[in-house]
Amino acid sequence: MKRWIAAACAALMLTALLPARAYGVELPIRSEAALLMEKETGRVLYAKNEHEKLEPASVTKIMTLLLTMEAIDSGALAYDDMVTASDYASSMGGSQIFLAPGEQMTVEDLLKGVCVASGNDASVALAEHLAGVTELFVDRMNNRARELGMNDTHFVNCNGLPAEGHLTSAWDIALMSRELILRHPDIRRYTTIWMDTLRDGASELSNTNKLIRFYEGATGLKTGSTSSAGYCISATAERDGMELIAVTLKADTSQDRFEDAKTLLNYGFSTYTLLDAPEGAELPPIPVELGVSAAVQPEVPEAERRVLTERSRAADVERTVTLAESLEAPVEKGARLGEITLTSGGEVLASVPLVAAAEVPRLTWGQIFLSLLRLVLPIKGE
Repeated sequence: MKRWIAAACAALMLTALLPARAYGVELPIRSEAALLMEKETGRVLYAKNEHEKLEPASVTKIMTLLLTMEAIDSGALAYDDMVTASDYASSMGGSQIFLAPGEQMTVEDLLKGVCVASGNDASVALAEHLAGVTELFVDRMNNRARELGMNDTHFVNCNGLPAEGHLTSAWDIALMSRELILRHPDIRRYTTIWMDTLRDGASELSNTNKLIRFYEGATGLKTGSTSSAGYCISATAERDGMELIAVTLKADTSQDRFEDAKTLLNYGFSTYTLLDAPEGAELPPIPVELGVSAAVQPEVPEAERRVLTERSRAADVERTVTLAESLEAPVEKGARLGEITLTSGGEVLASVPLVAAAEVPRLTWGQIFLSLLRLVLPIKGE
């Protein structure tokens, strides 16, 4: 029995020393948790302890940025709107842009303060401007998290300062990061800034995300660190039309988080690529019987136009189109008409649906009668 216990303990110790294995690959990741995701497809390429609930520190601000950008894109907020800093916003410690009580600053400058300097005070100022008080804004954060399927997440504040129960996971951070950069690409105007100023040049800003300067293709996104959370990052980068999201949580040092993020990104860019699903594939219109239009054009849904595949297989990809020979009206827009199958070396890489690009209503009896009438009686003026 003692020998069995000793062997089991040795096996556990050996396992702890080995690199994390996930999604069929081993990477030397030092952070407690990590995840790599491709933006367009949302496909996870690597994960380590991806659902472990950990403190995110200032990576929290990604949700604050998401809600702010959603308000801007909906017209409820504008970049040039003026925001007045409250006493509470000005009292924030940690990373800050040193807002004075009553100081006014544009939404655009506050976004710079959050994205570049990780300003805790700037985050609170935006939250209060949008929701009145931070408590209501945090409710919005948690509601949005649930909508995105962030089941490991509970937010307590809008900036990531240490608070009991303020937890999320690498998986959830990737989800909200993807939503931000996919739906609101204008955020790059701020997340890609290396150095800038506020207050007409009186205040200098330097990005806490050093990858912006030192990693090719870096597009963002947000760093974070506290003594209890360790060093965290959600790092985004784009090369050859493919953008990746690398999340690392609870690294021992700032350098470790950046090295882990680079390891993840380098792996993703060297191993995977995006293909345009219908590239070169012929998509002829399909005849429609008894329809107001004689045919309907098939198309690939925008969200599925691109297919992620390993680079080693991309050169030999073949596309096979399967379509219905004919249809009978009515045909709803978006109705499935067939598919494109992508194969490489005889292995199916993906099957992408082909759907109706437009609605084709059914002819009424009156329209059928007029059509028949035109066939037997020439109509004057035609």
